[in-house]
Amino acid sequence: MALEEQCSAPPRWRSISLTHVEFPEDDLTGQVLAYISLLPIAVLVGFVTLIVFKRELHTISFFGGLVLNEGVNWLLKHILREPRPCAGTHSTLHTDYGMPSSHSQLIWFFVVYFFLFLYLRMHQTNNARCVDLLWRHILSIILLGIALSVSYSRVYLLYHTWSQVFYGGVAGSTIGIIWFFFTQEVLTPLFPKIAAWPISEYFLVRDTSLIPNILWFEYTVTRSEARNRQRKLGTKLQ
Repeated sequence: MALEEQCSAPPRWRSISLTHVEFPEDDLTGQVLAYISLLPIAVLVGFVTLIVFKRELHTISFFGGLVLNEGVNWLLKHILREPRPCAGTHSTLHTDYGMPSSHSQLIWFFVVYFFLFLYLRMHQTNNARCVDLLWRHILSIILLGIALSVSYSRVYLLYHTWSQVFYGGVAGSTIGIIWFFFTQEVLTPLFPKIAAWPISEYFLVRDTSLIPNILWFEYTVTRSEARNRQRKLGTKLQ
């Protein structure tokens, strides 16, 4: 009986609009750009995954910069209060304000910070060989293409104007540069002390800022440990 009453007077349903992106019907380009516009959310999910499984201080700091960047975007939107284009086009929006574009600001923060990390921080810790420089250049071009695609998607899908996307990119790039040098000059020297805190040791938080190539380091350490354990296991079985 209760179920019949619920069905006869159904409530108004609302969708979770975090990933709710609309595009023109029967528009393949719009559909592709709608998926591309979700890349900033994929970046955030990737960071959370890295933090949970790696627990590395520089990754945590990078993510902290992204959160700060989003806070600045929210503040700017509610100060400027510039409406989005074509009011009423989209049914589900977090806010009616569009200046600056949060997607553009987030992706340009990420890309500019990553550029600086590739060419400044890694340059300080690695001997830059031709192969190393080549993959850095290729990765930089890919990241630049992603940032431009996300920015264009917001205009094409009528979520933002060109100026909102442009100033979002400027804001994100500026905050990315500031946060990178703040991390390098202020936070990085503190990482060894932070990693030694009891709470950091309890949650296995680590500092790898002095290790030139963390991927190669983890590979060699894991391979060496696996061989040692295999050798011990073979000795026990004899």
